[in-house]
Amino acid sequence: MADANGITITILGSGTSTGVPVIGCDCPVCTSAERRNRRSRCSALLSWNGRNVLIDTSPDLRQQSLDNHISRIDAVLYTHGHADHVHGIDDLRMFNALSGENIPVYGSRPLIERLSRCFGYVFAPGNSKTFLPRLEPRVIDGPLDLFGRLVEPIDIIHGRRNVLGYRIGPLAYLTDCSAVPEHSWPLLQNLEVLVIDGLRFRAHATHFTVAQAIGVAQRLEAKRVVLTHLSHDVDYVRHSAELPDNVEYAYDGLTITL
Repeated sequence: MADANGITITILGSGTSTGVPVIGCDCPVCTSAERRNRRSRCSALLSWNGRNVLIDTSPDLRQQSLDNHISRIDAVLYTHGHADHVHGIDDLRMFNALSGENIPVYGSRPLIERLSRCFGYVFAPGNSKTFLPRLEPRVIDGPLDLFGRLVEPIDIIHGRRNVLGYRIGPLAYLTDCSAVPEHSWPLLQNLEVLVIDGLRFRAHATHFTVAQAIGVAQRLEAKRVVLTHLSHDVDYVRHSAELPDNVEYAYDGLTITL
């Protein structure tokens, strides 16, 4: 956890929607003994001022929490409503049980509406006496003060969908994106760390390739760039050698303190 003046990001999951290894696949990456080639579904933990803020609730949230010794979640920032980013929502109930507090969950209006439809049992009135997540849905319609830091939602494009990235101080987290609209570029200047979607080397309809993600980072002149949401096309050791000096691949458990 970061000290009172700093911020720490932990990459809980660095993988695409299938995770890596992929079920039924015997490719060199999926059968690799290299631990950084084992990727759970995409998620991150931000820590500042003694608080833990989760970005997305991946289906692997339980194991990610155990692996990273997480026992407290104070808020959740959602990027969008795809299954690999929300379907771990039920595991939030243990954090309610540990803290005795409700957890605010933030997202766009369409995201909050989708959660309410897909997980109606969570948001239905009167669930406070049962062992269910106790969440407070909050629509993001602009920057917000969260535990003493400004959180700025960043509009990004994921195929045909508008989704959210987030900037907190000198750090930005942009997962699941295939384009950055022009009005978002000014919000991403002067970054110390940029975590950005870099799915694979071949073109994809809804995700940046590795080369495209690097191109965005170079335009922004981000000092340190971490590529996440990685498929099994990416071999951590072999392909790391081909990256620019300030660019690296994410791996589960990677921690950066600013």
